Amino acid sequence: MPGRPLQIRRPMPALAYGALTLVLAAIPVAPGQAAETPATSVPVPPPLPPERPDTLKPPSEPATPPPTPPARPAELTPTSPAPKEAPAAEKAAEPGKPEIPVPPPTPPGRPPELSGDAALSLKVTPPDDTACRTRLKRLGVDFEPLPPIAEGQCTAPLPLKVTKLADGVGLPQGATLTCRTAEALARWVTEVQTEAERVLKHGLTGLELGGTYVCRGQNHDVDAKLSEHAFANAVDVMGFSFSGHATIPVKAMPEGSDEADFLNAVRGKACGFFRTVLGPGTNAAHANHFHLDERERTAGHRLCE
Repeated sequence: MPGRPLQIRRPMPALAYGALTLVLAAIPVAPGQAAETPATSVPVPPPLPPERPDTLKPPSEPATPPPTPPARPAELTPTSPAPKEAPAAEKAAEPGKPEIPVPPPTPPGRPPELSGDAALSLKVTPPDDTACRTRLKRLGVDFEPLPPIAEGQCTAPLPLKVTKLADGVGLPQGATLTCRTAEALARWVTEVQTEAERVLKHGLTGLELGGTYVCRGQNHDVDAKLSEHAFANAVDVMGFSFSGHATIPVKAMPEGSDEADFLNAVRGKACGFFRTVLGPGTNAAHANHFHLDERERTAGHRLCE
């Protein structure tokens, strides 16, 4: 049949198809036109729970009101005190008037037994030293009690006069001491006797004392704190006497001599019996004697110089 010649369409090559796709993608979208997007799925809400049965619903109001507690008996009902008037300082000040200050409360008066002459007559009971005196006798100490000492602030309620120590060690001047200090002296002298026989090869026979009870200040200073001598709580040893050996005074001795070794040894032993040990080298006031006392210090501190 005569007419238009037959055209056969050939499939487009893959390369030309890809190029066409790039050209279409590059064509800009006109303003106002929305680009087509694939449709999205709409979320489905979860199913609603079934309604709670009426039998499980809480009642809107209590079936019966709670019981009312009984009224408190009249005999147990506290009576409210009358309101106190506010202090003057707490009252609102009137306009134009200054506030009146309230004076502080007056302290109670001192009891009569603690006032005037009654206070001066108060006496503190001294500690019982019966056990200490028993120990002195066992140590071989010769002593006798003395009347209480009360010389102003210098006091010793139970002083003793010590005349001889163990092993016949004499105290030519005697010693007025408290029992505790006398016991420390007696125990120290037993160590002195041992050192005398070890170093000097001679026995100790006596102590030369410079003072025991003396009402004075430290280092003889009238303005200083009272010395332990003022309480019969100290002893000053000036020298040592021996059988068959010359007396050794307390002072600086040649280093390495028997006398120096003896003095150093007994001085070190004294630190184990007395709370205070002073001597040559401590200061000028103690250059010629050993000062030994039983002064109380915080936490049992000892001074050994």
